Amino acid sequence: MTELSALSFEAAMAELEDVVRKLESGSVPLEESIALYERGATLKAHCDAKLRAAEEKVELIRARDGAAVGTVPAEGM
Repeated sequence: MTELSALSFEAAMAELEDVVRKLESGSVPLEESIALYERGATLKAHCDAKLRAAEEKVELIRARDGAAVGTVPAEGM
């Protein structure tokens, strides 16, 4: 498994989709299912954080009338 902090939003979503597919198949042993569920929860939290950060960056560049007022460097995106 890749270190979570190194995953882009897209890579984390792809891994999360794989986790869900495996869990939904019902063919994974119980212990592996638990580990997959834990990884899925962590991936979901990572994706949520990435989305929140992106939303905050968009808000920083929007004025009340929709015109750009400036930019802030995108860190980690």
